[in-house]
Amino acid sequence: MRQRLAAAVLLFGVPAAGCRSGGCPDVKAPEPGPEHGVLLDPGSDVFASTPPDTFRVLLTTTVGEVEIEVIRDWASLGAARLYHLVRYGFFDGNRFFRVLPGFIAQFGVHGVPAVQAAWNPQSLPDDPVRQSNLRGTLVFATAGPETRTTQLFINYRDNPQLDGLGFAPIGHVVRGMGNLVRLYAEYGETQPDGNGPRYACMLEGGEAYLERQFGRLDRIETARLIAGAGGGAGTSGNDP
Repeated sequence: MRQRLAAAVLLFGVPAAGCRSGGCPDVKAPEPGPEHGVLLDPGSDVFASTPPDTFRVLLTTTVGEVEIEVIRDWASLGAARLYHLVRYGFFDGNRFFRVLPGFIAQFGVHGVPAVQAAWNPQSLPDDPVRQSNLRGTLVFATAGPETRTTQLFINYRDNPQLDGLGFAPIGHVVRGMGNLVRLYAEYGETQPDGNGPRYACMLEGGEAYLERQFGRLDRIETARLIAGAGGGAGTSGNDP
C-alpha cells in the first residue's frame, strides 16, 4: 500500500508544459523582473559549468534554516541542476506546496509562471539510484523516465520503496531537519487527491494563486551556496 501511495503522490511531479485549467481563480500572476534574467533562458552557457564534487546549500525558510550537503557522485546530473538553480536564485520565494507528514516535503515550482514555463521542458536524463531514500535525503520529483526538471522533495522518513521507482537522492540534510518537520501541513495532498494546491493553477497564477488560496504554506526565503562543504557519503537528517 505504501509503495502504491508513493508512486501516486510523486507521479504528480511534472505535467506537460502549458497545462492550464479553467477552474483556477482569477488572479494576476507575477511578471518576471530583472532579477529573473538568466532564469528565463535555461539554454544559457552559465548552466553548463561543472559544479564542485561536494557543495552545501543553505535554505533560509519561514520555519528556520536548513543546510543540505549535495554530493555529485550520488547523482551527477541532478546535483548539477540543483547547483545552477540555486546559484541563480530559482528557489527564492518558493513555497513548500506539498507537505505530507511522515512522508515528504516538496518544493521547486517558481512563483513567477513565466520562469517555471521556461524550465518545464528542460527535463534531465535519469541518474542511476546510488543511494537509498533515507530520512533527510533530497531528491528530484519525477513523473517517470527523464522527467526531472525543478521540483524536489525531502524525505521525512526512510522511504526505500522509492529506490526502485527511480528516485535518485542527490544530497542530505545536515542541519535543520527539526525545522522542516514544522512546515505547515494542514492543506494535505495536492488536488484532486487532497485539499492542497492544484498544480495547473500554480502554473497559471504562480505566487498570486498560492497567496490567495494557500497563504499559510511556508516558503524558502532564500537558497544560497555556502562554504564549508565536506565529503562523506553517509546520510544524515537527524540533526536539529
